[in-house]
Amino acid sequence: MGIGTQDETAFSFDGDWRELAPILFTNLMLSIVTLGFYRFWGITRERRYLWSKTRFIDDRLEWTGTGKELFLGFLLVIAILFVPLFLLQFVAQALILRGHTAFAGVLFLSLYLVFFYVAGLAIFRGLRYRLSRTHWHGIRGGSDDPGFGYGWSYTWKTIVGSFVLGLLIPWSMTSLWSERWNRMSFGPHNFESSPEWGGLMRRFLLCYLAPVAALIIAIAIVVAGAASGGSSGGMAGGALAVVLVLGSIYIVLPIMALAYYAAFFREMIGTLRLSTLNFHFSARTKDWLVLMLGNIGLYVLVFALALAVASMLGVATLPKDPQALAHPPIATLAIIGLIVAIPLGLVGGFVRYRNWHFFIRHLEAGGEIDLASLTQSSTPEPRQGEGLLDALDMGGF
Repeated sequence: MGIGTQDETAFSFDGDWRELAPILFTNLMLSIVTLGFYRFWGITRERRYLWSKTRFIDDRLEWTGTGKELFLGFLLVIAILFVPLFLLQFVAQALILRGHTAFAGVLFLSLYLVFFYVAGLAIFRGLRYRLSRTHWHGIRGGSDDPGFGYGWSYTWKTIVGSFVLGLLIPWSMTSLWSERWNRMSFGPHNFESSPEWGGLMRRFLLCYLAPVAALIIAIAIVVAGAASGGSSGGMAGGALAVVLVLGSIYIVLPIMALAYYAAFFREMIGTLRLSTLNFHFSARTKDWLVLMLGNIGLYVLVFALALAVASMLGVATLPKDPQALAHPPIATLAIIGLIVAIPLGLVGGFVRYRNWHFFIRHLEAGGEIDLASLTQSSTPEPRQGEGLLDALDMGGF
């Protein structure tokens, strides 16, 4: 069948945040009661809802992952990552105290490289797991590659990308995206990815040079102010320079980064193929900006509400005795924790909902697809979820 024509959209999402709200609230309450352990099952319920509200051509997606798999992934991370790293830190400190600084330096460098390797492995295996648990017409995705080789590629390409003052970062990001997706499949078909990084350099340079240009202009303002107005002019110029630099770092640079990322995402998805299907992503910089500002606004809103509730309950008022600040009552800490944790837990789910809706709304596919030729994937199904990806806080889409 032909898809992605002018009269029909290949992807659509018909979820509603009001339907999701009871799921998120229940997940949050159960996570608090179980001291966070229900989080893995809560994520599964959330994904089942999002996937079930997503249509691709003539059928909806289905999430078949389980909370148990995510929990096993978490335990695996504790066993193979955090415990060894914790012990190695003590070994490094002991070497420094004994005067073996060179050996300690080698150990710290090794830990640095291990972190990069584990990060690459987490990204690969997280994508592999999510494809293997995403079903369409009963067909799933996956990969025959366990990702160990990709971990090494991620390590050396990320390091090389930082060469020449970081100007090779677009090459590194593009190359890793291509290598990752070229090892994935859906049903009997392999994904094909062939993006170009040269076209991304202009936006990357704008992002790269914005702080440098702001610093040069700030120095010129200070020098000019000092030359024309003496000490008072120098102070005024210095204040203006500080405003300029801070504005560049916290306003201009994030916008330039969004512009680069928007172009990057369009190039990566626009060159992705699956058999006779080709994909497109239409989000521009302003679309990403609206998404990010909306997400930030949600967090600001819940912090304001949490502060208002804390003030009404009297737990946000500073005690008259300064010594009481050093030893606050446990009950007060518990109340503050709940006041902050409950709204933040809820807003995190709504942010993921907004991100998913944004992704599906701007995703499109075209070409021909023969449903009769689709067979089940023969790739192995991972037994644990993306624990590494969550542990390294790399779970955003």
